[in-house]
Amino acid sequence: MSEPKVVDKKPVLLELEPKTYYWCTCGESTNQPYCNGAHKGTEFTPLAFEVTETKKVALCLCKHTGNAPFCDGAHTKL
Repeated sequence: MSEPKVVDKKPVLLELEPKTYYWCTCGESTNQPYCNGAHKGTEFTPLAFEVTETKKVALCLCKHTGNAPFCDGAHTKL
């Protein structure tokens, strides 16, 4: 499997409203941290995740988290 593009070595902090989101797994989206379809033609697919209540989250931008789409600190080892 190909390695995703590292967008940043820190997470993006957001307050998300309840709905389904699609997190970019390839790192090529120009709409980070969300998918914009830039993965087409690759083995990557977006990760759907649902937020059920308004909350603050740290979404991974290094694309190496073990807790996708949330940051787990993996960027500190890149």
